[in-house]
Amino acid sequence: METSSGIMWFFKDRGFDDKSIHDMFNKCRPLEVVDREIASETWDYLRSTGIPGGKLSMVVRKCPEILTLDLHDKLVPMIQCLATLESRPKEVASAIAKFPHILLHSLEEKLCPLLGFFEVLGAPEQQIGKLILLNPIIVSYSIESKLSRLVDFLASLGLSKDGMVGRFVAKHPFITRYSVEKRLRPACEFLRSLGLTEPQLQRAAMNFPEVLCRDVNRVLRYNVMYLESCGFSSSQLAAVVAGYPLVMINSVSKLLRPRIKFLKEAMGRSIDEIAEYPGFFRHDIRRLKSRQKLLTQNGVECSLSEMLDCKHKRFLLKFVV
Repeated sequence: METSSGIMWFFKDRGFDDKSIHDMFNKCRPLEVVDREIASETWDYLRSTGIPGGKLSMVVRKCPEILTLDLHDKLVPMIQCLATLESRPKEVASAIAKFPHILLHSLEEKLCPLLGFFEVLGAPEQQIGKLILLNPIIVSYSIESKLSRLVDFLASLGLSKDGMVGRFVAKHPFITRYSVEKRLRPACEFLRSLGLTEPQLQRAAMNFPEVLCRDVNRVLRYNVMYLESCGFSSSQLAAVVAGYPLVMINSVSKLLRPRIKFLKEAMGRSIDEIAEYPGFFRHDIRRLKSRQKLLTQNGVECSLSEMLDCKHKRFLLKFVV
């Protein structure tokens, strides 16, 4: 009871309210027997890593188990290893603030095997640290049941040459958060059902992996239904998606609808031209309006690609000057 009282005062001295303390005790029963001085030593060490006091309070609220860990046998070795991955100051502090539970995982059983896993995949050494520190939850993933399945899935899409998967995951770490069976594979199958060829699917996956991470029914199918309602045929839709895969996840109300409306009403063009130049959707609406205004003023007619697929200086030289 005396020890519990001591840890209570440890929290109160650092500004925790009664509700937060109660919640932490409920979340982590062993916290009640942690010595106040040991908790203070752990707190001071975590502060020394660069975590500001306010954020450190949040870290402890989210993961009070940290205060029950042995400082010198568990926390210090883990944080020292993470520090070797830093490319910029305070990246470790930021990673801990983002995912405090990273400190609960074993250095020998989780972090070191994970580093070795990405090295074998061919991820650039300087990118491995960035991959883990910017996406620290990855330390909690199982290599066997999650990451290896992701690797096999990516290889099936054509990322099979030496080092390709490693470089891909290092560049797009967010993809590790998603289930192959529940999210990535269904998205691929949906894209295939639209008529994308295997090379087109591979290019979409490699260049725009965020498309594979969206829910088929809530996002991908909704966008397809909108595009179909605009009059795109099946073959045109496949051409648009293959040419600009982000059309599958762009906001209908904020991006797709305003551009198609402007194309039809202000530019007097048909959606057939979008099928020929899917990159139309990546251009800002202000750019569309300014260039259309100049073309109209100068009585110039040209294709969408001629109008948009060049820098402004070249556009002026070609159509205005």
